Amino acid sequence: MLIVLGIIFAVAPAVVWMKIARTRPVGFAIGGTLLAGASLLIGVQQGWIDAPRPDAHLVFTALAPMLIACGAALEGRHQNSPSPQWVARRNGAIGFLSMQFILTLVVGLLYALLISDGSEAPPPKALPPLPPGISVVDEGISCGSGGCWRVVTVTSEDGLSGPEIIRELDLQQESCRSSGWLLDRRDLCVGARENGKNVTIYAGLGY
Repeated sequence: MLIVLGIIFAVAPAVVWMKIARTRPVGFAIGGTLLAGASLLIGVQQGWIDAPRPDAHLVFTALAPMLIACGAALEGRHQNSPSPQWVARRNGAIGFLSMQFILTLVVGLLYALLISDGSEAPPPKALPPLPPGISVVDEGISCGSGGCWRVVTVTSEDGLSGPEIIRELDLQQESCRSSGWLLDRRDLCVGARENGKNVTIYAGLGY
């Protein structure tokens, strides 16, 4: 059900544009761009594209109306005065797209508030892929006063020592990057430490 709703959300601006487009050249150009954007958003929704979902939805719903407005302006230069029916459809499109953007903004702000408590651990994909010869011994989530971390303990099937495993993982130093673009301003930090003969890889979110 959520997959269907996500697809409807993504293709809605393209459907709206189809209702108000008046020329083929501009209509196809704007419609194709909107469908390309919808495909990218669906890719983010399904996890095929690695990007923060709330931010991607917000950017999409902000840019789609701007693109439609540009298309309508371009068509207006080469068309006669629009009919009352077209004006009614245009006003309906403006209302629909405005509501879509407002709802996305509200949900995005609620998401930003919910993640501010630091109780969320990063997703599994935040951890680096394991090279051949290194396998998982244990995995889980650890929480403390500083927040929650996703941790994975790994070992070498080839008898590598802890420092050698860390070098194989290219995690000699902890690295941090922004977790999102707009709504999620937390830092996603990934690192590794020796754990006896094994190595513990961790990923945490913080400000």
